[in-house]
Formats: sequence, C-alpha cells, structure tokens
Amino acid sequence: MQRNPEPVTVERVIATHKTRRREIRKRLGEFQDIWRNGSDARIWEELVYCIFTAGASARMGLNSVAAIQSLLLDGEPEAMTLVLRQTGAHRFPVARPRYIVTTRNYFQSNFGMALRKRLRSFADPIERRDWLAQEKQIKGLGYKEASHFLRNIGVKGHAILDKHVMRCLAEIGVIDTTKPPLNRKRYLDTEEQLLRFAKDIRINCDELDLVLWSMKTGEVLK
Repeated sequence: MQRNPEPVTVERVIATHKTRRREIRKRLGEFQDIWRNGSDARIWEELVYCIFTAGASARMGLNSVAAIQSLLLDGEPEAMTLVLRQTGAHRFPVARPRYIVTTRNYFQSNFGMALRKRLRSFADPIERRDWLAQEKQIKGLGYKEASHFLRNIGVKGHAILDKHVMRCLAEIGVIDTTKPPLNRKRYLDTEEQLLRFAKDIRINCDELDLVLWSMKTGEVLK
C-alpha cells in the first residue's frame, strides 16, 4: 500500500484519529476478545506472529503464520523452514522457526502451554512484559515485540515503538531521534513520552499507536 509522504503533525494525528476511530476501536475490540475468550492456542499463534514480525513486516508475519499454521503446536523447526522456503513467506526461514520451537519447548516444559494462566498470574503489567522481553528461553521478543504481542491479545497500556511510530513521534517533536530504543530504560523513557503526548491530545494511548502506524502504512492492521 502506498505510504503517505506528508509530514506528521499534531493536527493530522487528531484528524486521522477522528476519521479512523471506529475502525481502530473495532480492531482493539477484536484484540480484547482474545484476552477475554481466546484459547491458549490462539494466544500462542499471536506470539508466533510477533516473533515473525521482528525485523520484518506485519504482512510478512501474517503470511508466515498462515504458511506454518498446521505446525504451530508440534512442528519441528526443519519442517517450518521447508514450508517458509517453499512459500517465500519469510526473510529468515531458518532462524525464526528455531526461535518459535525453543520458546514453545520452554512454555511446554514450565507450564504446559497454559499461556493465559501464566500471563494472568502477573499482578504488575510491567513485570509481565519484562518476563516476555528478558526471559532467555523466550526467543525473538524484545520490548517492542513483547508490547506488540500483549496489545494483540488485548492487554492495554503498552506502547509499540516500531519504526513507524518512532518516525511519527520524531516528526511531531515528541522525541528527538528515530532510532529504536534498544534497552529497557530507553524503552520505558520513550514510552512515557508517548503516553504523555497521548494524554495531552486526549487520545487513548492504544488508539494513538494504531493512528500513528496507519499514518505511515496507510492501513490499520495489527
């Protein structure tokens, strides 16, 4: 889809939110339904999607999950790699399946893939995200993709600081660099700046994330 070359301004953010508010709220409602009613298998699928989107794109993530759908719960990395190569679905057909299977083995060994129960066991949402981003056996999730995963299963209040959102924030003047935050402190600092900006312009932070993303990609995806 063609990207919008116009510079992002506060006025355009507010106008885009007004135009796309219904579509964005519908999508967020779909995410929240996963948190309320989704199975562990459905939650696992979203985590796999986020492993695939790291260093790639949302579309590539969707195509890759679709390609290996039948292998998500018990497929070996070699089988996933074969399918990804045959379909051309992903740019990293070897590394990503290894991440997925290592992560799945960790979940199976430690809590029988009961992802909903494990995620709900955290009283502190920051601690929950820290676990996803820092646990060495959960492969392929830094703070951005951990936030992405949590948002996609309906957990509110985390900023997804991908390149599109960072560029928007820099163009508006909320932050002074488009470089992605590569450590926990910088991620939390940048997230706090986004949350303050959302409050200042009176747009829900989860809605703002999709507004900014859509302004650079032309669509509301996930």
